[in-house]
Amino acid sequence: MAVNKTPVLKRCRSLGLDPVYLGIDKKSKRELKRSSRKVSEYGLQLREKQKAKFIYGVLEKPFRNYYKKADQMPGMTGPNLMILLERRLDNVIFRLGFARTRNEARQIVDHKHVLVNGKCVNIPSYLIKAGDVIEIKEKCKSSQRYKDILEVTGGRLVPEWLEADQEALRGTVKELPNRDAIDVPVNEVLIVELYSK
Repeated sequence: MAVNKTPVLKRCRSLGLDPVYLGIDKKSKRELKRSSRKVSEYGLQLREKQKAKFIYGVLEKPFRNYYKKADQMPGMTGPNLMILLERRLDNVIFRLGFARTRNEARQIVDHKHVLVNGKCVNIPSYLIKAGDVIEIKEKCKSSQRYKDILEVTGGRLVPEWLEADQEALRGTVKELPNRDAIDVPVNEVLIVELYSK
């Protein structure tokens, strides 16, 4: 699989993104030197797309597939795209507070630590549905790793469409998220404009 080796804070700076959205509480001390050139309309659209891909850790081809799927769903394409990205299993693990970052959540899913409705799922892009129960495997719950994670993520707010039981490392999807419940600083209208050219 393709891996981007660019330092995270450097990418955040170039995209004008706060690292908090990635679950990282470091701040970059360097200031980004913005050129005085005006960014074109295409440049703005591209930056929004790159921002969404970077936040959710999705590569170009799967991202385009999400766009096609969102386009075929009833309703507006932009909010549909954000809802699809938010429904990814690795993102839900991150939102429940069982991982410090989405990358760590992806690794937890890859290592078969996650059960969805009692079945082991090791596909980070698995789309959760309303009513799904997500939990960490019994044999993994007692590991030091999860104790360390809960220390860091204990104060993190869980979105209202999810219900988390931090002690039991279990969460329930109460309902599918709507666009207002997604606090990601991405203007999806620009992404739709970019792909609809």
